[in-house]
Amino acid sequence: MTQTVIPEPIRPTIPVKGGGVFPVRRVYCIGRNYAAHAIEMGHDPDREAPFFFQKNAENLDPSGTFPYPPMSADVHHEMEMVVALKSGGRDIAQGDALNHVYGYGIGLDMTRRDLQGQMKKAGRPWEIGKAFERSAPVGALSPVAAVGHPDHGRIALSVNGEVRQDADLNQMIWKVPEMIAYLSQYYDIAAGDVIMSGTPAGVGPVVRGDVMVGTIQGLGELKVVVV
Repeated sequence: MTQTVIPEPIRPTIPVKGGGVFPVRRVYCIGRNYAAHAIEMGHDPDREAPFFFQKNAENLDPSGTFPYPPMSADVHHEMEMVVALKSGGRDIAQGDALNHVYGYGIGLDMTRRDLQGQMKKAGRPWEIGKAFERSAPVGALSPVAAVGHPDHGRIALSVNGEVRQDADLNQMIWKVPEMIAYLSQYYDIAAGDVIMSGTPAGVGPVVRGDVMVGTIQGLGELKVVVV
């Protein structure tokens, strides 16, 4: 066995309800996957081809706290359903896609909106606005064996008790099987990959001291404090 020249990095994991942890390989995020959110961001909600960006596996954070990041004065919440894959491949058929899902969870795609806006205006990548440290608070995963494949049900987020995002999973433009099939045309997706499936309308800013509570019907609740 070849000896590593630096200490082996710790693999990020997500806790699983009932015990154990899910090791994370990659994180794919779909953009503008709810029509009302596309409109609020200034885009046409028609069913355009899907597009994805990535966060780093290390950005996932199950701690229940979100440290307000540096270099930004406009950080937004984006409530999302998380899809965790147990297997993968290339050119996966939509009809077979759900067989690759291990489970589902609740996550937040926190965004340095001011920096993202600067990158959009300059035609540059979004990572500085999306893939910063601890930018993806996440709750424990629920295995498919326990919850099935959620394709409808309320998805909502409140901040300090005020509901800001409130929609239904059935309002996704691109459904989970379509996302998996599409990604597999461009990437070798695999066990450990995570898909953040898009956010409904109502995204907005948070400040230190805010308490975010996200819920998805059948998946429970995620509580995150901004510190």
